[in-house]
Amino acid sequence: MSEAQVLGDPVERGDEILTPEALAFLAGLHEAFAARRDELLQARSKRREEARTTGKLDFLPETKEIREGDWQVAEAPPALRDRRVEITGPTDRKMTINALNSGAKVWLADLEDANTPHWANVVSGQVNLYDAVRETITLESGGKSYALKDDVEHATIVVRPRGWHLDERGLSFGGRQAVGALVDFGLHFFHNAQELLNRGKGPYFYLPKMESHLEARLWNDVFTHAEKTLGIEHGTVRATVLIETIPAAFEMEEILYELREHASGLNAGRWDYLFSVIKYFRDAGEKFVLPDRNSVTMTAPFMRAYTELLVRTCHKRGAFAIGGMAAFIPNRKDPEVTAAALDKVRADKSREAGDGFDGSWVAHPGMVDICREEFDKVLGDKPNQLDRTRDEVSVTADQLLDAASTPGGATAAGLRAAVDVGIRYIASWLSGNGAAAIHNLMEDAATAEISRSQVWQWVRNGTQLDTGDKVTAELVRGVLAEVRGELAAEIKPELLEPAVELFEQVALADEFPDFLTLPAYERIK
Repeated sequence: MSEAQVLGDPVERGDEILTPEALAFLAGLHEAFAARRDELLQARSKRREEARTTGKLDFLPETKEIREGDWQVAEAPPALRDRRVEITGPTDRKMTINALNSGAKVWLADLEDANTPHWANVVSGQVNLYDAVRETITLESGGKSYALKDDVEHATIVVRPRGWHLDERGLSFGGRQAVGALVDFGLHFFHNAQELLNRGKGPYFYLPKMESHLEARLWNDVFTHAEKTLGIEHGTVRATVLIETIPAAFEMEEILYELREHASGLNAGRWDYLFSVIKYFRDAGEKFVLPDRNSVTMTAPFMRAYTELLVRTCHKRGAFAIGGMAAFIPNRKDPEVTAAALDKVRADKSREAGDGFDGSWVAHPGMVDICREEFDKVLGDKPNQLDRTRDEVSVTADQLLDAASTPGGATAAGLRAAVDVGIRYIASWLSGNGAAAIHNLMEDAATAEISRSQVWQWVRNGTQLDTGDKVTAELVRGVLAEVRGELAAEIKPELLEPAVELFEQVALADEFPDFLTLPAYERIK
């Protein structure tokens, strides 16, 4: 066993989570899989370089037999057969209770993009999951008491661990930093898998940021290893994969195939998908330069192709197709803004239900009823629409890559919004809050990634704005200075200054940083 060392500071009730037995379990995962994870991250760079030089991606010829084969994923357990409304959010104690009480069918317990990986957040999130699984979670805060309601069906917990690219410096094994994904998965599985089974549910996960079926194969082997180690029946783990990178869109069937004994479905992670398209083809010329973020809707041709292919792929293989995020937060002070936004949310969920999705995401309990109503109209008493196989759908590689047909343009207002939202989010992230309420939207790391990557791309391509100005580094720095001045009254200097510096670093660097959370992680204690 690799020697385990806890390097992070003590966290309240952390000794209940970081037990010798749990650390030994994590050590076994790292000994078996950390090196493979490193190799797969290196393979990402090689594939990206090939796409950069050709400006293309395609379906893999070597896996054609899988795409043409006759196979299905394992049947879903009862707790995951109806997923018409899923609420997402970090694992802080209040959010945990509110999500479980929300009336949603599933709670995506987010240890990834909606969670800053401060060591206290990492460990306390596991404490909260431990209590949530056992339905003992309570909170006294601000003179209010929070507890699980007896008169609602509590949402099924589905945990999203960190992506493969993130390390955890609060733990080390054999002298190397831990792998964040293995820590998040391993602690939840070790402490809660059997308890969940005792309660008629199971250890269910959302898997983020994957770029290939080989990365899915690694996750499948992790699941098998974990089940065997703890004496839990093979196939107990169920995983839903977020298709939120452009290379993964070309390997949907292969990803399901690798996880077929553990697979539950695929999710259309729309914001990270946009970030991935920009990142992957950031230097491939004008045809991949996208307009303002808010102009790129789910009806844009390349986004439409992506979601149609996802539903077709899932239902062909007996897996669930889960739609994208409704990030809007109701604004009690401005009913007109709220009414207009709710109309958009309703239309979005209606489109997804009509397209064959089995459920969709919301970020706020106030959106649960709207999402449920739109899916109820299509599903009725059925738990899902796996029987709607969408055989008429046929999507080509060119359609998935057709960013050039996206309507809209780059505007000065869009540039300012990217800088403003990026800085606001990074400041929130550095403070320890990865789920930030910004301009009536619940934003996570994907928002800041889109903002800074789009700025990087516009600068590199000399994109012309609606004002006639070309986007240059100097222009961006001018906007940064203006936005910094505007935010000085809202954000503390100890957060604002590093947020501005970090945004400039990741938006204007000569070499594009793959993830802003990597340099951001170096700035937190």
